[in-house]
Amino acid sequence: MEEECPKCPQGLPAWLATFADLMSLLMCFFVLLLSFAEIDAIRFKKMAESMKDAFGVQRDVPAAEIVKGVSVIKQEWSPSITEPAVIAEIRQETSPVEREHLKMNADQDGDGAGQGTVQQPEMDAEEVLQSAQQLREQQMEAQAQLLREALQDEIAQGMVTIEREGAKIILRIRERGSFRSGSASLDPGFYDVMDRISRVLKDTPGDIVVAGHTDNVPIRTGRFRSNWELSSARAVTVVHALLRNPDINPDRVLIEAWADTKPLVPNDTPEHRAENRRVELLVRRGKDEPQGDLPESEGQAQ
Repeated sequence: MEEECPKCPQGLPAWLATFADLMSLLMCFFVLLLSFAEIDAIRFKKMAESMKDAFGVQRDVPAAEIVKGVSVIKQEWSPSITEPAVIAEIRQETSPVEREHLKMNADQDGDGAGQGTVQQPEMDAEEVLQSAQQLREQQMEAQAQLLREALQDEIAQGMVTIEREGAKIILRIRERGSFRSGSASLDPGFYDVMDRISRVLKDTPGDIVVAGHTDNVPIRTGRFRSNWELSSARAVTVVHALLRNPDINPDRVLIEAWADTKPLVPNDTPEHRAENRRVELLVRRGKDEPQGDLPESEGQAQ
């Protein structure tokens, strides 16, 4: 008599439960990865173009057709939010002089009603230019006042001075309190002052020129061969401290080094020499303003 075959136990084997749990956990893990992922339309387009160049075009998609299959989870198009494009705008504003002329014209129209047509005087280009210049100077004076309020303690101590010349703000940083004698390293305590300066300058339109100046005492050390290198190194140090604020565009900043060629006062006393050792921050409105004291012909040649 043949032996009976052993009967298999009922139900699934025990290892299958562990295997099913593992597969479920892996599926949940990859679903979470996909759900966290964000699809950037610009990067997707670049990737598609590179794949097209590498493998060739398999199917031409008409421009009017909606692109599909961007997301593995969703089956509809879901582009990411992009920044709006910068559009150049020209805004027209009535200047105070124009308002006065309009008011005078309105008064003359009212007085001359019923007496025929009265030809009104027109505002010439010179008056419009003067009005725009006056408005720009008022804006620069307001920005200079903000700097004075932010640095009132340093101004009182004689570490910083602020002046305004037309459409230009001049902020002078004295050597005392900012740099040690013969050094281009900014004192650690002065970085707070530079942070306050940068917070005001980020909202001030115009170019920022950082110019280094020294006295007429020659310097020759292992690091600085002359006052030219010392003045340029100090200007670079101030620029680095200024650009710690990410809101200031580096394209606005320009560095100049003048050594002892632009003294404020004669270098005849120790006090005067200390006054000439400085770093100036000039905020200029407009690209057409001359730099330094260059002759007119040289400025045009450049």
